[in-house]
Amino acid sequence: MNIHSGETDTAPDRDAAAAALALLRNWAAGATATEIAQLDPAVTRLLPDVELRNYPDLSRQYPKDFKSDEAYRDTLPDLQNGPASLIRGARQQIQHVGISNFRLPIRFHTRDDGDLTLETSITGTVSLEGEKKGINMSRIMRSFYKHADRTFSFEVMAAALDDYLTDLDSPDARIQMRFSFPARVNSLRSGLSGYQYYDLTLELVDHDGIREKIIHLDYVYSSTCPCSLELSEHARETRGQLATPHSQRSVARLSVQVKPGGDCLWFEDLIDHCRRAVPTETQVMVKREDEQAFAELNAANPIFVEDAARLFCEALQSDPRIGDFRVLASHQESLHSHDAVSVLTSGETFVARSLDPQLFSTLIHRG
Repeated sequence: MNIHSGETDTAPDRDAAAAALALLRNWAAGATATEIAQLDPAVTRLLPDVELRNYPDLSRQYPKDFKSDEAYRDTLPDLQNGPASLIRGARQQIQHVGISNFRLPIRFHTRDDGDLTLETSITGTVSLEGEKKGINMSRIMRSFYKHADRTFSFEVMAAALDDYLTDLDSPDARIQMRFSFPARVNSLRSGLSGYQYYDLTLELVDHDGIREKIIHLDYVYSSTCPCSLELSEHARETRGQLATPHSQRSVARLSVQVKPGGDCLWFEDLIDHCRRAVPTETQVMVKREDEQAFAELNAANPIFVEDAARLFCEALQSDPRIGDFRVLASHQESLHSHDAVSVLTSGETFVARSLDPQLFSTLIHRG
């Protein structure tokens, strides 16, 4: 049989392929495992009645007694810190790369001088220069564990940020800590009380050596449509027709920049601003007298989504501890199959020409 190497004008036919396979199997039948591996380990898969195996033979038992010393660790490959030649794609700076939804129990201080330990979802990112392959993301997690036993504040967040900025040698970084904050709330008339939970996020941003402290709060309230209220009253007055205005659960997300050097802006302070601006917060514990009171409260505070944005704005402007801010509001209509939304910003921090297409769909109350 003649086996020709090199390029040919026509592809080999099936008979030629079968002959080549027979020759390969004939050679492999008398070759050692080393010789097969040196040619191509995949040859083993072409041999009938031969157990598939790797070369060299590898242990399949977990080595529970093996100890990793410093000398051994120095031999481990570190692809993320490899040379720029390993970069795939454009050698472009990445503004944020890191971890999201890393969870820890974190202790927070409250305005009434108490402490709460809350499950907290952490996002930690750094910028990555165009000539660097990647980052060791576990260093971000280790930075948080170094501070996890402390009562968290923006100062503790800054210490964690310093740690991983140094470890990862990056110019910019960000920390976000998201949690559900419980606050005891009284009912309107019955004297009952229960816990209202507020989605809160603390954010610390370091950009070009300048640090910004930001608090995000989701506030859930009821919005009664002023137009629907007037039309309902018109039906009652002119035709003696019972009619009810439509109202719906609504969500506002307030994002505020905390001015440096001022007094502490407590979570409870921001919640109080929301309640003063729009008092129709959804209720926790309700008896019949509370439900009636809530209907009266809504009738006294009918509100369009534009009104909500401006009322929240007015409340935030009154606090000297607050710098730039953004108000997102979503009234999740019971009349329409769509929502009514608004965005209001003050200052440069939150200005954006483009919005995340899914932004308003995140304004929900999970219950």
